[in-house]
Amino acid sequence: MKTDNVKRERAQRPAGRGIRQSMSGLHIWAGLLMGWILYAMFLTGTVSYFKDELSQWMRPELAHQAELPDPALVAQRVADELGAIAPGTPQWSMRLPDGRTNSVYAFWRMAPGEAGAAPGRRAFGEAAFDPATGGKVTARETLGGDFFYRFHFQFHYMPVLWGRWIAGASAMFMLVAIVSGVITHKKIFIDFFTFRGGKGQRSWLDAHNALSVFGLPFHAMITYTGLVTLMALYMPWGERTAITTPAERQQLTAELNAFIQPGKPSGQAAPLASVADMVRQAQERWGQDTVGRVTATNSGDSTARVAVARGEAGRVSMSPQYMLFDGPTGRLLETREGVGAAAETRGVLYALHLGRFSDTVTRWLYFLVSLMGTAMVGTGLVMWTVKRRQKLTDPKRPHIGFRIVERLNIASIAGLSVAMTAFLWGNRLLPAGMAERGAWEIHLFFAVWALTLAHAVLRPARTAWIEQLWAAAALLALLPVLNAVTTDRPLWHSMAEADWVFAGMDLMCLSLAALHAVLALRTARHRPKPRVVPAKARGGVIGGALEEGRS
Repeated sequence: MKTDNVKRERAQRPAGRGIRQSMSGLHIWAGLLMGWILYAMFLTGTVSYFKDELSQWMRPELAHQAELPDPALVAQRVADELGAIAPGTPQWSMRLPDGRTNSVYAFWRMAPGEAGAAPGRRAFGEAAFDPATGGKVTARETLGGDFFYRFHFQFHYMPVLWGRWIAGASAMFMLVAIVSGVITHKKIFIDFFTFRGGKGQRSWLDAHNALSVFGLPFHAMITYTGLVTLMALYMPWGERTAITTPAERQQLTAELNAFIQPGKPSGQAAPLASVADMVRQAQERWGQDTVGRVTATNSGDSTARVAVARGEAGRVSMSPQYMLFDGPTGRLLETREGVGAAAETRGVLYALHLGRFSDTVTRWLYFLVSLMGTAMVGTGLVMWTVKRRQKLTDPKRPHIGFRIVERLNIASIAGLSVAMTAFLWGNRLLPAGMAERGAWEIHLFFAVWALTLAHAVLRPARTAWIEQLWAAAALLALLPVLNAVTTDRPLWHSMAEADWVFAGMDLMCLSLAALHAVLALRTARHRPKPRVVPAKARGGVIGGALEEGRS
């Protein structure tokens, strides 16, 4: 009898939430709370896989180079120029051109007391140099593709550390959303092959599942490796405990990068030996087009050192590999081609995240799967509002929380496309000699983005979606026209000259314009089905029928 009572009590207890229900709630809120930041990080990170090409397009004054010049000769020309414009600098470093860049980017540390150097702080000069002559090139001031690259992990208008902490928190939310999403959808792989168009919430869920499953390994990898790239910031305690002496810190620095640090100069003048010969020794060891960077310390002093570093192409690791030379004599002092297991693990994960090892085909795969990740986040945000709109008592007058999410979705998804394209328009329209021109390109980006938010707040939601998608489509479609009007490198000329950076940029803008136009048309044609309200919820059969007729 007692056993029967116990069984009866257990049967009468309300069923608890299962693991999938719990994970579903976690998935929804982890994705929503950081969803708008994650969408911006994903989209700008996706574009960053072609940041070098985008930087070329944003500096049309730099001529297209059909053939890659000899890296050894380029390094010598630029080293001579740096010796003339920055004599006495404790350190300079140049990135040699490759198939994706058409200029040599170099920076140098300003000597103490030099104009522009703040007392007690390091100051740097930088410039782009012509590979053919070694001279400084004159091009419009712009951050180019580096703006999107830096924005995607440290944002803007805030201290760098704040931005990186926000990016790290967002990545952790993303990792939680990925794991909880896999647990929640027990038929996730079956649903991958199912898409039901025109079914409202069901269609959004099918799209979200398909985009998630197709790139699931990539999404998990890119999220986790993104955290690894800044692991020393997020979890510094192990390093602080294990690395205590200056020698250990020096060893750690050598394991992580190839930027050799300047020692104390002797004061005895000694010219640099042939930098070209040093680069050729590196080419003999690693290959003709594998030298990535040349760094020198105390140039012109008897203590000078020159490091010729291997490039990142073709090797899935960011661990430094370089040959260290004595500056005055050109004698090889050291060849570093290996690091410890922990540093190499970090180097591999770092390389997987940045994708700089990839050839053109692999880079396009990175781009496309990352774009799917962007769409995955976007469809998840939209699905939240689609699902909850059906449960609203009055969809025409939703509560304030729903309105906030809906308007943020519009500005974060459609509005970001408008703002990023406006950034490119600003590159072509702002005067070339404008003071702080690069900063004003960025100001324009954020001003337009803010306007899209205001537009989303002031207009009906459906209308705002349509208008902003059409605005993005128009701006993207007209960008090749603007480029043809403002530069001497229109699409037809670029294709004739086999300048695939400019031609590819124009063609990509037209493709993205078509995508936004399709989204705008589908949004305009979509008609939500009338909401059927249960009779009991609206005062019986008559009240329910009246409510259904009004909806």
